[in-house]
Amino acid sequence: MAPSRALRNKFVDAPGSLGERMRVARWERFRRCFPGIEGMRVVDLGGTADMWLRAPVRAKHVHLINLEAHPADLPDWITAENADVTDPEIAAELSAQGGYDLVFSNSTIEHVGGHSQRQKFVAAVEQLAPLHWIQTPYRYFPVEPHFVAPGFQFLPLAARARLVRRWPLVHSRPDSPESAMNAVINIELLTRTEMRYLFPRSVLLSERVLGAPKSLIAVRTETTC
Repeated sequence: MAPSRALRNKFVDAPGSLGERMRVARWERFRRCFPGIEGMRVVDLGGTADMWLRAPVRAKHVHLINLEAHPADLPDWITAENADVTDPEIAAELSAQGGYDLVFSNSTIEHVGGHSQRQKFVAAVEQLAPLHWIQTPYRYFPVEPHFVAPGFQFLPLAARARLVRRWPLVHSRPDSPESAMNAVINIELLTRTEMRYLFPRSVLLSERVLGAPKSLIAVRTETTC
């Protein structure tokens, strides 16, 4: 394993890493919010089968919606399709075939592309199910989570594109200036004010590290969590 990849694993990906401990704590909180998850049909916007297969909770059924390709071999409780849920026609089709109890989304809304696209994403969330759990990294946490780089999100765009080609903790190192710009320009971290504006009828939870908010979660549930 490359030294940079090993270093990233130590902080983010490996068993026992800070990132893994945070993910376990998030799932525990999710279960408290949705104690009946085993009987729910979930539509996951932007998720992956691997995340659900590794999760300590299991829904009755999970339908994955993602622009990226899905594995061909999935268990019978997971289905998947390639689609853009910010397309109103796609959202309407999903709603028509739906019967979903819960919309789940983990670190996706910051990638959909601008305020108008985020509003379409939220419209789809409202259309697809009565309950939701929408998580996103908090803009003002000191470390940018995608690149594990302190203060990265506050740098000028050109500086971010240059740095991402050299920073040792990136997940996949861009191989050209164009791919570097594409990697950084498609991430727009949200503030608490933006999340409250987008989800005015939801409860806004915070995940904290050493007292500082690391992620925000817009939740609509039938219980207290």
